Amino acid sequence: MRIIYPGTFDPLTLGHLDIIRRALNIFSDIEVAVVTRSYKSLCFSVEERVRLIRESLVETGLSRIEVSQFDSLLVDYMNKNNYRTFIRGLRANSDFEYEFQMQLMNRRLAPGITGLYLMPSEDKMYLSSTLVKEIAKYNGDVSTMVTKCVRNALEEQFRSATGDG
Repeated sequence: MRIIYPGTFDPLTLGHLDIIRRALNIFSDIEVAVVTRSYKSLCFSVEERVRLIRESLVETGLSRIEVSQFDSLLVDYMNKNNYRTFIRGLRANSDFEYEFQMQLMNRRLAPGITGLYLMPSEDKMYLSSTLVKEIAKYNGDVSTMVTKCVRNALEEQFRSATGDG
């Protein structure tokens, strides 16, 4: 059975990869679907995010994963591509509240689609793309939070943003 893992992945963290590893123990194939646009402030273009995910998958030796992008409602993309279930990671109560609201709205829009929620390892519970970007912006060490290719991209992004490169 195939499943989709949607998100902005701006950037992909080791927490995201932990969810992917867990899902690979349950599902035969996973599609990581990168949202093109978001209400969130994005650091990387969709093309950069897709590239970094692919490079991270190679770097970590994960396979059976397709990476794509979409620019529509998740339920529309899922219906178009014959998906019935998506996965998301849950870290804390704030994630639960947001995902709960999204699940109810998705159910209203497409009753046949449902979400499956996975918790990351305890050492990844604190990771969020927002925190990683904030740490990287101020030259903090993110090497235990992201893959090497993502760390390099963050360093380059913020070096360019500050004019140091």
